[in-house]
Amino acid sequence: MHAFDVLGDPVRRRILELLAEGEQTAGAVCAAVQREFGISQPAVSQHLKVLRDNGFATVRPEGTRRLYAVDPQPLRQVDAWLDHFRRFWTPPLEALATELARGRRERRLREGGPDERSTP
Repeated sequence: MHAFDVLGDPVRRRILELLAEGEQTAGAVCAAVQREFGISQPAVSQHLKVLRDNGFATVRPEGTRRLYAVDPQPLRQVDAWLDHFRRFWTPPLEALATELARGRRERRLREGGPDERSTP
């Protein structure tokens, strides 16, 4: 299964968000997802299996519990792929930072504060 097929499902994305907060028991993940999406425990287990089988999550037994965590490697691969497209949103964000700085400077000048180019 391709990474975007795995990540295309909102339930799996939510599970990854929960796991990004730290290692979680299967029961805790199941309870949160059932509450938010109204799906059955077997359905949540199937989503966890898809994440695990495709490398997005790891699981380790601890006594009778199973603890899930994010495996960052597939996410790094997704990020590397997205890097080809980052130019589409990075320049506008840089332009926004410039405009915010310009607005702060103009506000200081209106309020009689020092110009950032002036020397002390």
